[in-house]
Amino acid sequence: MNISDAVAYRILELCKENNLTVNKLSTLSGVTQSTVNDIVNHKAKNVGIVTIKKLCDGFGITISYFFETEHFRNLEQEMY
Repeated sequence: MNISDAVAYRILELCKENNLTVNKLSTLSGVTQSTVNDIVNHKAKNVGIVTIKKLCDGFGITISYFFETEHFRNLEQEMY
């Protein structure tokens, strides 16, 4: 799993846990629906930390909580 996959998976996981649609998350976070869709559909490869922070605010969680999962602990180094 790469970083963009892990971010997409985590967003969808948190949406499910919080009973939120991507559209509702977009409204709560102030991130456009097209941006959130691009992230969860693996079209956005370099999601910025500011965007992740806004999404975390929409979920009502901290950035550290967002990244506290096995998916982020077990990432392989990416070479571009």
